[in-house]
Order: sequence, then structure tokens, then C-alpha cells
Amino acid sequence: MSRLYLLRHAKAGWALPGVRDFDRPLDESGMADAEAIGEAMRARNYVPDVTLCSNAKRARQTLEGLAGRTDTGRVLFFDTLYSEDAAGYLDIIRKNAGADQLLVIGHNPMTEDLAMAVSGDGDEAARGMMKHGFPTSGLAVVRFPGNLAEAAQGNGYLEAFLTPADL
Repeated sequence: MSRLYLLRHAKAGWALPGVRDFDRPLDESGMADAEAIGEAMRARNYVPDVTLCSNAKRARQTLEGLAGRTDTGRVLFFDTLYSEDAAGYLDIIRKNAGADQLLVIGHNPMTEDLAMAVSGDGDEAARGMMKHGFPTSGLAVVRFPGNLAEAAQGNGYLEAFLTPADL
């Protein structure tokens, strides 16, 4: 069994004139939410062996907030997690699937699209919550029967969906 944790970056401020979208930082509530999700992950024993993180500033700062509250394992950064679609995310996950527990810190709509695509079944409450949207700092926990290298559309089980508002 393996687990995939899909985390949308925390809430970022609006881009200021002259600042690229890639470089937008978290706002105060975003940092607090990242820390709260980290605490929730620790309390539920959601401990990734490896974290794949977008290189965008808001994703890196989300990682910092988590890492202050829980273990994030070995961290790898990818510029492509900023720009790839859900299929690209799945390809990156498969190529880095040596871990049983993998966290991806990325962006929407890719994170939400991937969570919906791989979750063929799942906890009814979690599925219901995720159908209402994937907010910033939202965390989908998807369990797979085998290795993540074999993760594919519909073969995962949505175990949980956490948002800062629900903690």
C-alpha cells in the first residue's frame, strides 16, 4: 500500500506590479494555514518519505510552514509543478515513486484535477467535501494498493480531504 498526499499551496497575496505570478509570497493567513495543515498531518501520522514541491515562492513557503510542524522527508523541487497539467503531475509522481508515502505541493487546477482523476472510490465525506472545490491548503490523501509508479486514473481511494477551515 502507498499514499499520495496532494496539497494545494497556501493562500498567497496578489501579485504586486512588477512581480511575476511565480514569485507571489504567502499572506499571513496562508502561513498560518500551512502550519495548521502540518500539525494535522503530524496528528494523523501522514508522514511523507519524499516531498515534491513546486519551485514557485508560495509553494516553497507552504513547505516551510509544514516543515515547522511535521516531517516532510526528502524534498525535491520542480519548476514543472508550476506549469504541468494533471497528467504531467502524475508523470512526475510516477518517476519519483520510490517512496511509499509521497507529498506533492502544487497548484490548482492541477492538484484538484489529479485528485479527482486518481480517486476511483473513497470515503463519502471526503469525496463530498472535495466536490465543493479544492481550497488553498487543501490536502487530499489518496491510498493506492501498490506502488505509486503504478498510480493511474481511478485506481486510488480518497482516504481523507482536509482543509484549514475544517481543522
